[in-house]
Amino acid sequence: MAFFEHGRPIEVDGGLAVRSQRGKIGEQWWSRRFVDVLEEMCDPGRLARGRNYARKGQVMDFALSPGRVLARVQGSRPKPYEVTVRVPAYDDARWSDAIDALASRALYRAALLAGDMPHEIVELFTELGLPLFPERLDIDCNCPDWGVPCKHGSAVLYVLAEAFDDDPFLVLAWRGRGRDELLDALRGTPEPSETIDPLAIDEEPLDARLADFWSPAISLGRLRERPARGVTPPELLLRALDAPPVKVRHVPLTDVLRPHYRDLAKPDADG
Repeated sequence: MAFFEHGRPIEVDGGLAVRSQRGKIGEQWWSRRFVDVLEEMCDPGRLARGRNYARKGQVMDFALSPGRVLARVQGSRPKPYEVTVRVPAYDDARWSDAIDALASRALYRAALLAGDMPHEIVELFTELGLPLFPERLDIDCNCPDWGVPCKHGSAVLYVLAEAFDDDPFLVLAWRGRGRDELLDALRGTPEPSETIDPLAIDEEPLDARLADFWSPAISLGRLRERPARGVTPPELLLRALDAPPVKVRHVPLTDVLRPHYRDLAKPDADG
């Protein structure tokens, strides 16, 4: 039979209490994605006790490094429990591929340099075989509870989710690339527009073009046949403007509107 603490935890002065005292923990989409993942893979009862610990501030401290989070959680015993949460951190070669992919897409690059985490970054990393959010978690705690995660580990995961709220780059740092190193790499790569200039033309002396200077370069009758140079994302306006401080059932308004903008841009099946 498993043996673990049943007593009331010792209160912590200055613990890392999450801001959300009821309902879901995590306000930003990346934090909610992480919480959804852990709530799918973890025991609901221990998660509920972990949320209670996180809201009471029983997590004393935590430190995030590539592939690992170390934390101390105060339970009912005098000595705090030590919790370790591990995920695979990606090596330099894989991060080089990821940075090249991010730099080649102007909207992703611009969003990250502005301190934002675009939704589509999850799909980009998945396409590269480098999932941002783990499918499983390796969690160790030196408490006597056999459950994984125990309530101490669950409390750390919820505190970590809210830390992701404050700094989305922690999601990437956990996978092996911190904010400064990532942004320096993105700044050091050429802008996509520097690679191909769609307005560039070969210079020719005027006297070599006197006979056809006023002739169009392409038949006027074929102008409508030319494809568009690029496709503008239908939700570009939502990306460009500052998000309003409005939420619908705890979901930011821009996240609610984004799929509707995409639906409006789809071709009319009856038209």
